[in-house]
Amino acid sequence: MAIPGYSNFKGEEWIDPTPPPKDLPPVDEVGCTGAPLKSASFFIGSQCKEYNEDFMLCKNETRDPKHCLKEGRKVTRCTVDALQKIQAQCADEFRAHWQCLDIKNQEYGRCREQEKPLNSCLFTAFGWKKDIPDAPTNKPQIHERIPLTR
Repeated sequence: MAIPGYSNFKGEEWIDPTPPPKDLPPVDEVGCTGAPLKSASFFIGSQCKEYNEDFMLCKNETRDPKHCLKEGRKVTRCTVDALQKIQAQCADEFRAHWQCLDIKNQEYGRCREQEKPLNSCLFTAFGWKKDIPDAPTNKPQIHERIPLTR
């Protein structure tokens, strides 16, 4: 049975026949869909900032993808670690927020109600910060604003 639009993909699991280089330690894939990643993205970004910056600098050095495999694996490990911490301490809040994003077309603005408890849990449990890149410095971050009453 072929998946519509993908005539060459028959639905079976695809395994890359090319093994990674022997000098790279194995690392598990993140293994989640877009909604949980988007829900946790600002926290992952702040926790893994150094690894992400190293990876991007490496990518700018050369067009050879093999050149940055080690840096990419560090980013993946950091992401998995952050997601495991979030799941361990704030599972219900995390699930509520990412399920909202999944249902509401991945739009943050439509899930602020579920975002606040998640933020509060992560701020309390880990002391993590949530900084939105390129946000105006003279105004509160959008997740810190008091909503307008109707």
